[in-house]
Amino acid sequence: MKIVKTIVKGLFLIGLLIRSPVSWGQEQPNIIVILTDDMGFSDIGTFGGDFVPTPRIDSFATEGTRFTQYYSASPICSPSRASILTGMFPAEWNFTTFLNNRRSNELAEQANYLNVHAPSIAKVLKSAGYATGHFGKWHMGGGRDIKNAPKFEKYGFDEHAGTYESPEPDPLLTATDWIWSDQDSVKRWDRTAYFVDKTLDFLRRHRGTPCFVNLWPDDMHTPWVPEVNQRQQGKFPMNPEEEVAFKLVLAELDKQLGRLFDGLVELGIAENTLVIFTSDNGPLPSFRGSRAGGLRGTKLSLYEGGIRMPFIVRWPGRVRAGATDSVSVLNSTDLFPTLAGIASASLPANYKGDGEDRAAVWLGTPASRAKDMYWEYGRNDHAFNYPRGKDRSPNLAIRSGKWKLLIDYHKNNPELYDMERDRYERINLADAHPDIVKDLRTRLITWRTYLPELTTGRANPAVD
Repeated sequence: MKIVKTIVKGLFLIGLLIRSPVSWGQEQPNIIVILTDDMGFSDIGTFGGDFVPTPRIDSFATEGTRFTQYYSASPICSPSRASILTGMFPAEWNFTTFLNNRRSNELAEQANYLNVHAPSIAKVLKSAGYATGHFGKWHMGGGRDIKNAPKFEKYGFDEHAGTYESPEPDPLLTATDWIWSDQDSVKRWDRTAYFVDKTLDFLRRHRGTPCFVNLWPDDMHTPWVPEVNQRQQGKFPMNPEEEVAFKLVLAELDKQLGRLFDGLVELGIAENTLVIFTSDNGPLPSFRGSRAGGLRGTKLSLYEGGIRMPFIVRWPGRVRAGATDSVSVLNSTDLFPTLAGIASASLPANYKGDGEDRAAVWLGTPASRAKDMYWEYGRNDHAFNYPRGKDRSPNLAIRSGKWKLLIDYHKNNPELYDMERDRYERINLADAHPDIVKDLRTRLITWRTYLPELTTGRANPAVD
């Protein structure tokens, strides 16, 4: 009889666990997505950088797992950010390059802002009980002559502090109605500190409630304006695109992220906070490729240097500390389903995302990728910038397994690379593997053919 009671009790407890809204055996974790701007694959020490010491980010990496095959869904900011928010390839929402003024967006065949009906990871987590905040760069609508972009709350954010390229720019950052100015109350060199302060204050005020925060600083994007300029004669005498300025700004970014990590400890929430660190796209300037670890290409390129990003996940007691996964292939679209799963949040009805739930990979089980990854950059020569020389890539790419194919739409100029043996994309194997080229080209051209065409309705969707 005792055995029967024990079995029944055990089954009852299992039933409770199965029915529990949290499937991770603990309360829902806080989630912070740190998205740096234009950071190269090897800017930071833990990914091979030797520009300046980055001890706080490197230490953070030793407390989590580094992933060396993480890809952004675009080599430029606005589309890459949309891929994280929606879990979909950005061209599916008419995002093809950085959002600019209306005329430039029209020439680029893209929308003026992200459709409010697009999926949003913030909305999904909010529906699961999360408080949501966005602090930093947005660049998915607003700024320049785009005056009707939807507000942050339409995408599911409770609080925000955005830069100029947002629907509700923070007045302390936008004194002159432009991206930055020496008249701003919060100076260029203090922006990351400001966003860290906003993040910690948000977490402090919502302690006891699970929080989701986008911490998206605009470092390491040019212009690099370090604080040292404040102490010099004249206005910003340092060249804002030279390496010495870059090093000073990188050191400050590391310092401020260290303040974030310390703040999580002081708040007593570090152990139950999942922190992700990555970048939106590759670097420019790249200092002769040194910022991308020798990878070919830069920002604006579909070669590895434009889309392969540093990626670190830290979650004490869950994610392995001090580990490196160089096998698993990840994509920025994966964050949506992975974070939704971790938070025990329901995906939107009829959601058809492009990402995969990679929680098992994050937690220490390397795995191959089931879905192909697709890229588009460079629909025309009117509204797109391109890197020079060998770093300018064809405008379409697909990665399937170990193979990566690049080709121009409506052209027959295939480039095929074995990413397991040639991550630097030096040996074009297209002639040696015509069957693989044919198969991948068919998939890629089919994907591109069925992307939505820009229409007035899609460019300026109604705001509910």
